[in-house]
Amino acid sequence: MGAMIRILLADDQATVRAAYRMILDSQPDMEVVAEAADGTAAVAQARRLRPDVCLLDIRMPGMDGLEAARLLAGPGAEQPLKVVMATTFDLDEYVYSALHNGACGFVLKDCSPALLIEAVRAAAAGDCLISPSITLRLLQHMAHASPAPHQRQPAAPLRPFGEPLTPREQDVIAMVAKGLTNEEVAAALYVTLSTVKTHLGNIQRKLGARNRVEIAALAWQHGMT
Repeated sequence: MGAMIRILLADDQATVRAAYRMILDSQPDMEVVAEAADGTAAVAQARRLRPDVCLLDIRMPGMDGLEAARLLAGPGAEQPLKVVMATTFDLDEYVYSALHNGACGFVLKDCSPALLIEAVRAAAAGDCLISPSITLRLLQHMAHASPAPHQRQPAAPLRPFGEPLTPREQDVIAMVAKGLTNEEVAAALYVTLSTVKTHLGNIQRKLGARNRVEIAALAWQHGMT
């Protein structure tokens, strides 16, 4: 077995922290190393212990989870840590703020234990996992906010910063923009899950996107859906 994933939990409800601890500590590759009841304590403990993943609630007394994420993982953070947000509230402004503040995961508190575990593992591996229901809602919102097809101007081609996108990478982008999970993309393209993750990594690098939501947003903006 590889190295343990060390996790910090931050939530103002002790019962929620206990539930998270039970779920995560049950995994052979995970260990909860610290808990905090507010953002200030979470930031202090995270900077001291340098956990592999910080699982932060958004609404906490004093400093909230969004500000804690900014300090730990935002653009100006020194030696940024991996942050996953877990919240009861899936408001769009929370999702956008969390991603802007450097979070690499966003799940709802009523998600399945399997999704919570997957989000932590993805963050530890340098990937991003956002609850599928949130991703799909954001994409639908973007589609409804767009002009009607007959009113749209022809979209400019999606131009990567470096080398051009391959036809297969364009296929992956279009599927991500429709809300498909990595597993669904792999099944549709008859490739392995690791191949899909490789494509997504290359796409993020070429487009300068930080996560799959930004990839999807670019796809909508450039008419690739």
